[in-house]
Amino acid sequence: MTWLLYGATGYTGRLIARRAVTQGLRPVLAGRNAAKLVPFAAELGLEHRVFDLSEPAAVRRGLKDVTAVAHCAGPFVRTALPMAHACLETRTPYLDITGEIDVFESLHALGARAEAAGITLLPGAGFDVVPTDCVAALLAARLPDATQLDLAFLTGGGPSPGTARTMVEGTPDGGRIRSGGEIRSVPLGSRQVRAAFPSGARTVVSIPWGDVSTAYHSTGIPDVTTYTAMPQAVVAASRAVRLGPLRGAVSGVVGRLVRGPGERRLAGSRCEVWGQATDAAGNRAAATLTGPNPYRLTSDAVLRIVQRLPELATGFQTPSRALGADFAASLEDVTVAVETAR
Repeated sequence: MTWLLYGATGYTGRLIARRAVTQGLRPVLAGRNAAKLVPFAAELGLEHRVFDLSEPAAVRRGLKDVTAVAHCAGPFVRTALPMAHACLETRTPYLDITGEIDVFESLHALGARAEAAGITLLPGAGFDVVPTDCVAALLAARLPDATQLDLAFLTGGGPSPGTARTMVEGTPDGGRIRSGGEIRSVPLGSRQVRAAFPSGARTVVSIPWGDVSTAYHSTGIPDVTTYTAMPQAVVAASRAVRLGPLRGAVSGVVGRLVRGPGERRLAGSRCEVWGQATDAAGNRAAATLTGPNPYRLTSDAVLRIVQRLPELATGFQTPSRALGADFAASLEDVTVAVETAR
């Protein structure tokens, strides 16, 4: 199959491209910066295409004769819909690696159009949100009448430039939870739980993670809160700061200063996920996941999914709906444990 990797010269895009080549895959590398893209494609011996997502006709031409798109150029709140609309018009299956709640919801709204076009729209095909989404689905299967879902994660190694930009642009907007099936705004860090990670229990605070959108679509559980460990000083600062018109400029500076984890950190850092589902009677089920560095997990997941993308169910899909609740456990160096409901 001939699939296209857009955002190939970004931090995550490069990891995916290099891993693809080691597996004998030959994606078409694409992006808007020819000065970066051309030498990188030449280094890997791959075809390349240069086009900007702000030009719809150019995007459609860029998708000519490809069987699927792995979209890895964020922030996805600005880039996902232009690529997704082009995929709908060209009938090209789509995945991305977003973790942004509004992006998931926007793509969910395109589900009927994707079904009509006979293609799959599968956002969140990396660490955002494959591990947490699969944990959510496992818990829903263990406790079918669950009404509340708590999901928490820990990561090591530090963010990539794209992730850092997304954090700067999104965090000052505060937190988000799902309550009664509806997404609601709350102060960042307004909720805390004690999460029993495999490495030890940690107090985690609520953040606006992608599962506030996707876990509901995957499981139907009406109340969803997502958490991570975060210093209180960071929580307090995010509540106080409102960047307004300066947000884009600040995120650009951050994106240039942050380089992403090097090879040593990639190899030496890991991720952990904890989840707990609760029903109206107070019964609970819990699960944990451990895996490699989030960027390594992302590159593994994307390459597995993109090769199966043309055969998956059409319309909007979450990772667990499209690939099954056990998909995360099939990834390299990932271990999942689910407790018996109590």
